[in-house]
Amino acid sequence: MEKLTYQEEEAMRFIWNLGSCFVKDVVGCYAEPKPPYTTVASIINNLKRKGYLQAERFGNTYRYTPLVAQEEYTSKSVGNIVRNYFANSYKEMVSFFAKEQKISKEDLNEIINLIEKREDK
Repeated sequence: MEKLTYQEEEAMRFIWNLGSCFVKDVVGCYAEPKPPYTTVASIINNLKRKGYLQAERFGNTYRYTPLVAQEEYTSKSVGNIVRNYFANSYKEMVSFFAKEQKISKEDLNEIINLIEKREDK
């Protein structure tokens, strides 16, 4: 799975929320001032080229549908962060956030409860 730029990720988040959509639908998701239609069309073409979208022709336009699920992309992205910044250790990642006070004791307890529930199954 090819890495996405910030602009491509932003467009994909809109597309995941929309499902199947046209370029004009994606343009409508942006805050003002909205980017030009041609800029969004270019981003969407890059996403198609990278294999994230499929296109279906409707007259003189295309309807785009995600080929990669948001959960799959998120999982791979987090996995890359853990591998590249935390020596491939989720424990190191959680420890980092605990040390930086970005995660509370309550959050950690919730994580432990989720793990324990998963192990009970």
